[in-house]
Amino acid sequence: MISIDPTMQTERENYKLLIGGIIPRPIAFVTSMAVDGTINGAPFSYFSIVSSNPPMISVAVQRKNGKQKDTARNISATKEFVVHIVDEENVDKINETAASLLPEESELIRAKLTPTQSVKISVPGVEEAKMRLECILEQSMEIAGNTDLIIGKIVHFHVHEQIYSNGRIDPRGLSAVSRLAGNSYGKIGDIFDIERPK
Repeated sequence: MISIDPTMQTERENYKLLIGGIIPRPIAFVTSMAVDGTINGAPFSYFSIVSSNPPMISVAVQRKNGKQKDTARNISATKEFVVHIVDEENVDKINETAASLLPEESELIRAKLTPTQSVKISVPGVEEAKMRLECILEQSMEIAGNTDLIIGKIVHFHVHEQIYSNGRIDPRGLSAVSRLAGNSYGKIGDIFDIERPK
């Protein structure tokens, strides 16, 4: 076993250990709206569930040169955003949204994603996702001067009818992809059950 002190490494070295070892990571494709009405879309793999009562999720947005990215800035201003689950059918288009664009340019246009109106918030989602979550900002905090941790309360779920049955989602139908390291992604592989101890 190799022992590594993170304080003796660069940020990039620690980053490589984190993204290489904490896998698979689900990918949130987040749409947000700028004050001028521009729709921003960006993928994030620092994403997880926070709570089911009320339903909440978290997205960590790394800053660039100490400055907030469009997603974090937009959410701070409007208090609304939509999280989409990235799947095998939309991953190529979502990857296009990772390009560095000016704040007034929409990644949805670049990636040819189709905006769709939300039910409870003003920020649109995209039709290409089999599952999307309309969120309002519950809490946002700056961490270590270089990350915005955003906690969103889900106010509306959208799930494609073909993957939904009796309150449950078919994992194979959702066909979510996960982020690994570098340019690598993972698909849903073998699924197995282990019964929890009583």
